[in-house]
Amino acid sequence: MFYGDYQVLQKVNLAAEAGSITCIIGPSGSGKSTLLRCLNRLAEPRGGDIRLDGRSVLDIKPDRLRRRVGMVFQHFNLFPDHTALGNVMLSLRKVKGVATGTARRIAIQRLSEVGLASRMDHRPIDLSGGQQQRVAIARALALEPELMLFDEVTSALDPELVKGVLKLMAGLGKSGMTMVVVTHEMNFARRVADQVVFMDEGRVVEVGSPDAIFGNPQSARLRRFLSEVL
Repeated sequence: MFYGDYQVLQKVNLAAEAGSITCIIGPSGSGKSTLLRCLNRLAEPRGGDIRLDGRSVLDIKPDRLRRRVGMVFQHFNLFPDHTALGNVMLSLRKVKGVATGTARRIAIQRLSEVGLASRMDHRPIDLSGGQQQRVAIARALALEPELMLFDEVTSALDPELVKGVLKLMAGLGKSGMTMVVVTHEMNFARRVADQVVFMDEGRVVEVGSPDAIFGNPQSARLRRFLSEVL
């Protein structure tokens, strides 16, 4: 993956099993978010391949791919002139062509699942950061994706709001949702991940279980990173 002539990702080779949680950690600028954006073609790789259930995502039209791969961003990207309910309904109507009545029913169900049944008629300005992030998660889940991508979804939240969003994500993992999570929340990665990926300078340096990555790091670079963040 390049930005101009600068190669951001180099020789990345990863696999995530269906129903698993993969947490990607590493310093700023290591390529974590770029890797995530390649998975649903928000960034287009120049070489290599990305496969979803055995099929190259490069052969799937981006709009169809994003019905199968949901993504939640650091910043919530909600439409300010729509209510929480309207934001979730809009994705169903525009992306999947769902009829208004059906979209409303699904949106209400998803917002209820993320704990926002009583706030669904509020606009983003009237919701806390944590509540806005829950709307963004509900919007992604409404499309019934096979894979969910989370890109530093708690980094823009006040500390007291982080716990609720992480609890929601952990619950999704327990329900069997396949998830790839870029995170700086080391305790979350240690507690819920099936595999942890450490990246640095566009490369995958180590991959392993949480016990292996946090308890027995093999590379000096990972040991130094953990000493700075733990």
